[in-house]
Amino acid sequence: MKNPYYSFLWVSASLAILLLALSLSYFSKSQWTSSPMPITADFILTNALIFTSDDTIPFADSMAIRRGTLLRVGNYSSLKAVVGSGTKELNLNGKIVVPGFIDSHVHLISGGLQLMQLQFRGVNKKDEFVRRIAESVQSGGWNNDLWGGDLPTASWIDDITPNNPVWLPRTDGHMGLANSVALKLAGINNSSKDPDGGTIMRTASGVPTGLLIDSAMKLVVSYVPELSIDQRREALQRASSLALMKGVTTVVDFGRYFPGTSVDRPWEDLSDVYQWADSSGKMRIRVCLFFPLETWSRLRDVVNKVGHSISKWIYLGGVKAFADGSLGSNSAMFYEPYVDEPQNYGLPVADYEKLFNMTLAADNHMLQVAIHAIGDRTNDMILDMYASVISKNGIRDRRFRIEHAQHLAPGTADRFGELGIIASVQPDHLLDDFESATKKLGFDRAQKGSYLFGSLLSGNATLAFGSDWPVANINPLGGVRTAMTRKSPAWENAWNPYESISVHDALKAHTISAARACFLDKDIGSLSPGKLADFVVLSTDSWDEFASVGSASVEATYVAGIQVYPS
Repeated sequence: MKNPYYSFLWVSASLAILLLALSLSYFSKSQWTSSPMPITADFILTNALIFTSDDTIPFADSMAIRRGTLLRVGNYSSLKAVVGSGTKELNLNGKIVVPGFIDSHVHLISGGLQLMQLQFRGVNKKDEFVRRIAESVQSGGWNNDLWGGDLPTASWIDDITPNNPVWLPRTDGHMGLANSVALKLAGINNSSKDPDGGTIMRTASGVPTGLLIDSAMKLVVSYVPELSIDQRREALQRASSLALMKGVTTVVDFGRYFPGTSVDRPWEDLSDVYQWADSSGKMRIRVCLFFPLETWSRLRDVVNKVGHSISKWIYLGGVKAFADGSLGSNSAMFYEPYVDEPQNYGLPVADYEKLFNMTLAADNHMLQVAIHAIGDRTNDMILDMYASVISKNGIRDRRFRIEHAQHLAPGTADRFGELGIIASVQPDHLLDDFESATKKLGFDRAQKGSYLFGSLLSGNATLAFGSDWPVANINPLGGVRTAMTRKSPAWENAWNPYESISVHDALKAHTISAARACFLDKDIGSLSPGKLADFVVLSTDSWDEFASVGSASVEATYVAGIQVYPS
């Protein structure tokens, strides 16, 4: 028979253990987890007029930041709970604050290189063009529209460059001028044939003038010495400094790839420049990188291995292709001919079947696709192609992009919204193109079909603003002002004022819509709790004045809650 004493001891011991466990559980919950350490902000920004780009709270006067992320956004009283003894406070005295600007279309390293080289921006006379070349044989970027439209020829510069091959790209990247030494080096002569997607400009007697358009540029570009790694790294630093000075905290970079150039350049810049800067702690702005569509399988492999986000600074966006050229080079494709060249309807720079098949394959592997389209005919062609790809691969959140969408046929603007296509546009091109568009397209075509920002928004398209720097200056506040007014200060009348948009829509196109256009809207684009604390302080405290004329400048730029301009 069992001893009842031992049974009692066993029950008592079990009961004691149970009571001890319950006691520990109580004290654990009551003393350790019921009083968590309060979350405090690193610093709070107060007494501001904050435009958030977040429709749930469009405006605020204060925001709290912790470890580079927005903790709270609202009125000052709503932030008091996160203010601790170590929290710093910045009183902005009523200044306007906006999300860090996103430039949806740049060629970042090309822009930085141009800051280091001979400059042609603003040159409006032939003599000045020649004089600058005489002082340097480096390239910069010229625009013949500024001196009346006459295209330069090799004869303009042969006398001052008799011994050196010279290659001078036009500012839009779709045309370039070679001197006679460079033409001879490249083997370009009267019997040379135009390559697919390109044109060798000739005199009436068939002699090459020195001008090469789109893919014909590769005939000379292949002889141009590649820039050193150090030059490209320096270009990134200079470009980043300028971007931050203009309030740009993120860029969508389409790289140093243009028709006629090597598809390897953007990949070389990824490894030699961006990843180097990232590992060295030298990245100062966020970059979303696009690569040539021809290399889609390479991007697929990299994304499958490391994902889209390489770091908090570098994001692998997608792939890009060219469908036509540019208005300035008379190579954008239109339904009607150029007024100044009645036999010319533009130039397809890519084979449609190849373009379709590559887009279909890239999309099938979940890569975002962006295609350059300037002319009305090209925009319709790409919209049709995108519709076919969507039909074949099925409906999903793919965010196809058309870069530029400058000139649209009647009804085309609505198709962007219907198909869910991003319209990635550059407002300040409007200022550059007014005279040339009128000359090349005629007044009515230029007025009715160009830069249809209002129509695109009315058709529910996502509008993403950029600069196309260095083709135009990187200047988001200037782009906002242009989209609102559609005129330069020197113009008496606006260019089709019915296509003007509000300051709210223009700011969103440079912030939250731009973020959505590159799949970064969960992290940036609005001043919302949980997002990265990238923001810009403007020089004005008057919203009414800013909303009416868009007049302001950048006073300070912050990335991840740290002031980076002025540094």
